This record gives sequence, C-alpha cells and structure tokens, in this order.
Amino acid sequence: MKLRFSITSPFVRKCRMVAIEAGIEDKLELAPANAWAADTDLHRDNPLCKVPALVFDDGSTLYDSPVICEYLDSLHSGHKLFPEAGPERWAQLKLQALADGITEAAVQLRIEGNMRPEGARWPTWVERQTNAVNRGLDELERTVGHWDGVFLIGPIAVVASLGYIEFRKIVPDWRQGRPHLARWHATVHNRRSVQETEPKE
Repeated sequence: MKLRFSITSPFVRKCRMVAIEAGIEDKLELAPANAWAADTDLHRDNPLCKVPALVFDDGSTLYDSPVICEYLDSLHSGHKLFPEAGPERWAQLKLQALADGITEAAVQLRIEGNMRPEGARWPTWVERQTNAVNRGLDELERTVGHWDGVFLIGPIAVVASLGYIEFRKIVPDWRQGRPHLARWHATVHNRRSVQETEPKE
C-alpha cells in the first residue's frame, strides 16, 4: 500500500500514528505529494487533491483520513483503535470528529494568514475559525478526564490536532487555561507513534 503524504499534514500524521499503534507501519510505503504544486498528480488518487490518500497495488484508492484510519485498523488482530460497536465506538468517533474539526479550522487559519494575499483576507472568517479552534480546545479540556486513559482513534486525532496547532503557531498559548489537556498531552508524548510522526519542515 502506498500512502500519499505530506510530512506536515496532521491528517497524514493521524494515519501514520494508527499504523504504528496497530503494528503495521511496515506495510505502508510513504509517497510524497504536494497538493499545492501546479503539476501535482495527487488528483489521480484523490479527486479532491488532498492528502492523505491510500493507493493499493491494483490502483484503487481510499480517502480521507477517517476512512483510511479505520481501514488500517482492520488489518491487525490486536486491540482495535476503532471500537466495533456500542457507546465506546460513538464516543471515539465523536472525539475524532471534534479533533478533526479543530484541525480543519486551524488549517483554514494557516491558509488565510500565510497563503492568502493580505489585502484579500477576510477578518470575519478568521474570527469564525479562531473561535472554532478555541471552543474545540475548551471542549477537549472539559472532557479529557473522561477518556479513561485509552489511546484509541479519538485521542490519536487529538494529538494530531494539537501538534499541528503548536507547529503552525495557530494558538501559541493553547495550554494556558487548559491544564488537564496540557498534562494529558505531556503524558502521551512519550509514545513512539507520537514522537516518530511529529511534524517538521
């Protein structure tokens, strides 16, 4: 399998963490893709021209990160990162959705602040996305004590989101006023899947 990736993508990071936690990272070939390049071929593997995209030997593909992560989790016989049924599954999917939503808003802020020409920026949009990020972080702070110390798909998505926010300096002081979330993040940072997938330029 080939994973079309960018080293800085939080959604790619989520997939790579799942592969490591599932013990199947050796089954993934990382194939770089620049979604912003004029000559990119990424659209052949994902018509949305986004990473990640998972490409199989027969040319078929899967996208986006929630689908890829659940597929990767299906390839091993160990403890599943996606609970199969019941309240725990819905709790994990909800947490993943919240973390992914925070990340999406953070990506929009990155695009607006660093890629869009200054005269074309939309302050109302920036405010909306900033509020979404901060409300999401506040919800993580409120609920982190209910995660029961498990490192399933929800917390994996949270790590990817917090890592991107910190890497891109979206909310430089995200730990301030969120001591429980900060403490949790420091604890899980020792995991191999977290350390080996940290974003870098």
